[in-house]
Amino acid sequence: MSQKTINATDRNTSVYSMLQIREAEQRPIRVGVVGAGATGRAIALQLGTPVPGIRLAGMANRTPQHAERAFREAGIREWEAAGTVSEAEAKISRGVPVITDDPHVLTRCNAIDLIVEVTGSVDFGASVVLDAIGHAKPVVLVNAELDSLIGPILKAKADEAGVVITHTDGDEPGVAMTLFRYVQTVGLRPVAAGNIKGMVDYYRTPDTQREFAAKHDQDVRKVTSFADATKLSMETTVLANATGFRVARRGMTGPACGYVRDLAQLLPAEAMLNGGIVDYSVGAAPHTGGFVVVHEENPYKRTQLAYYKLGDGPFYVFYTPFHLPHIQLPSTIARAVIHADPTVAPLAGPSCEVVTVAKRQLKAGERLDGVGGFCAYGLIENHAVARADNALPIAMSDDCVLLRDIGKDEVVTFNDVRMPPARLRDELWSEQRKRWPATARADIPPERRSPQLAAVE
Repeated sequence: MSQKTINATDRNTSVYSMLQIREAEQRPIRVGVVGAGATGRAIALQLGTPVPGIRLAGMANRTPQHAERAFREAGIREWEAAGTVSEAEAKISRGVPVITDDPHVLTRCNAIDLIVEVTGSVDFGASVVLDAIGHAKPVVLVNAELDSLIGPILKAKADEAGVVITHTDGDEPGVAMTLFRYVQTVGLRPVAAGNIKGMVDYYRTPDTQREFAAKHDQDVRKVTSFADATKLSMETTVLANATGFRVARRGMTGPACGYVRDLAQLLPAEAMLNGGIVDYSVGAAPHTGGFVVVHEENPYKRTQLAYYKLGDGPFYVFYTPFHLPHIQLPSTIARAVIHADPTVAPLAGPSCEVVTVAKRQLKAGERLDGVGGFCAYGLIENHAVARADNALPIAMSDDCVLLRDIGKDEVVTFNDVRMPPARLRDELWSEQRKRWPATARADIPPERRSPQLAAVE
C-alpha cells in the first residue's frame, strides 16, 4: 500500500491494531534495509523475529556477505539474491526475502513498502534517500550524519513527493521527540529537550576507542563519534530542527548531575523561556534515554505537580529511561506507513547545525578525516551563528585540505580549507542554503556576530 492510498480504515485505527490486522490478513509492511553494519544487523534481528505486521523483505549492502550474516543472525533461513528489480519483486511476492548489492533494487521495487537507510554515510545515503523518494517510498533514517546536515532539504523533497521521511524512534532524537509530542498533547509547554549522556570527551580518537569498538563489534570511527560529542551534536541538531529549539551556547551547556530531574535547576532558564533549547546531561541517572523540560507558572497546576512528586517548579523534567534503536524502530515504520506520521522530522529549515572544531593543533596542508577521526570533533551551533561565522559542517569536512594552521578547539571555516571535488552532499547543502538563507539575528550576542555573511552565502 503506497502512502498516497492510505485508506480511512488505516487512518482511524491504532498502529497496534492495524499491525495485528495486517498480520492476520498476510499483508505485512515489507521493509527494505540499506546497510548491513552493526546497526543494520540489529535491525534485521528485530524485524526477523518477526514483528507482527512487518517483515524484512530485503537488504542491500555493497558486500552481500554482511547482509547474509544479518539474515542468519535474525533466524531467516531462506533468502535469495536479486540483481534486478523484477527479480526482487517476483521473489518477495513469493514471500522470499532478497539480498542485493544494489540499493536501487529495493528503492525501485514495488514489493517494498518502506526503506530504512542505515548506511552511516552521507553521499551514498543521500542517493538512496533521493531514489526512494523519487519512487514514492517512505524513508526511515538511522543516519544522524545525513539528517543533521541536509535533513531539511530531504524533508522538502519528500513533502513534494507526498511521502514521509523520518528519523527513528529508539535513537535519542526520536525518544525525546516522542516524549515532546506527548507532553504537548496533554497541554504542557516544553521548553527544553535532549539526551542523557554518560560521558563526553572531545579529544577521543580511533586509537583511544579501538578496544571498546572491537569488544562490541562496532566501527571504531562510529564509536569515536559517540565519545567525542559529534554524534551527540548531530542527534540534538536533528531534535532542534524538529522542534525549532536552539542552543544556549555552542556545544550546549551539558551540566553534570546525579539525576536527570536536577536539570530543572541547572539548565539556563532565560534560554529555555526564550524559544526553547536542546541540551544534554552528563552522568545523570538513569544514564540513558531522552528528556523534556516543561514550564508551568499556574500555581494550582504547580501544586498538583508537586503532589505527584515532580518538584516545586516552575520547570519540570519528564524523561524516558531507555533508548533502543533496533527495538523501537518498528514503531516508526508502522507510523510512517499506516498514518503517514513521521516520528521526528524537520519543521522547516535548519535551526542548528554541527560545526567542525579542531581536536589538536592542525597544520596547513593536512587533510581532514571527517566524523569520528583524529582531526576534529563536531559541536552543535545555532544555524544563524554558524553561517555568520562561515563554519564548516563536520559532515562536509572529510577530505578538505587545510589552507592555514588551526589551533586546538578552533572552529574550522570554509575559508580555511580547499574543498574536495563536488559531492552530492555539497549540492544538496547548497540547495538547502538557498531555500533557507541565514539572516542576522538580534538575539546573537555582539561578540558572536560576524561583520558580514560568509563568502559562500
